[in-house]
Amino acid sequence: MKYAAIASGSNGNCYYVAKGNDVILVDVGINTKHVELRMANLGLSPAAVKAIFITHEHTDHIKGLSVFCKRYQIGVYLTEGTYKGSKLQLPEHLVHIIKPDAEVRIGDILVRGIPKYHDAKEPCSFVVTDGQVNIGILTDLGRGCDHVKQVIRDSDVLLLESNYDEDLLRNGRYSYYLKNRISSGWGHISNKVALELFLENRTTRLKHLILGHLSGENNSLTLVQDTFCSHCADIKLSIATRYEETELFDVTHILTGRPLDIESRPLAYQQNALF
Repeated sequence: MKYAAIASGSNGNCYYVAKGNDVILVDVGINTKHVELRMANLGLSPAAVKAIFITHEHTDHIKGLSVFCKRYQIGVYLTEGTYKGSKLQLPEHLVHIIKPDAEVRIGDILVRGIPKYHDAKEPCSFVVTDGQVNIGILTDLGRGCDHVKQVIRDSDVLLLESNYDEDLLRNGRYSYYLKNRISSGWGHISNKVALELFLENRTTRLKHLILGHLSGENNSLTLVQDTFCSHCADIKLSIATRYEETELFDVTHILTGRPLDIESRPLAYQQNALF
């Protein structure tokens, strides 16, 4: 299996997973042009994508969905609440309504829905598996519920939200309403909470941890690295950013033991973000 974060952050999210010719995306939260450019940087073809899975209806997860799925005629799998909440009018033949805990087979891979707490209509995260390797994609978590904890325990590769630094959020310029929304148990999890979830639920099968969905206003690469680095000496640690795609990872290389390195990209510019 191969995987990459095409984009990860509070301004846009898109994640790629493939097993041979079976290719899926989780979320299309950046515009189609940027999805195409970033996939091209990795030598990937958008036309190869067989299915798109949507976690929820917030703009940073569906911004490019309508154009992308119509251009390449790709089926979209999402819950009824997500579809209604998105207010998108997608071609009927491309829409597949699923339950938050659905299991959908796309060729040799199985995509499992993971219900979660988030301030959306009917959100879910996803685990992608070929029956041997589990890749968990956990972002937009209001809290670490039992479903989330189980995914962490079962993952060989885990992309985990590490959205904000608690001090930066508390002392920052956001309104009281927005600060409360983020930290209420229905918004996002902090670096501290992400670390606690990781340490309390990781098992020896976990070989690659990717931190993602960092806030552009209330977090930084340095803070996330400082929080996690000392706890990841025995696994690969990467940080996915909003600025460009990660490398295309091959799970075979990860499981056979590559040396530790921290994959992250420099802060190229500043962007405004919802969270």
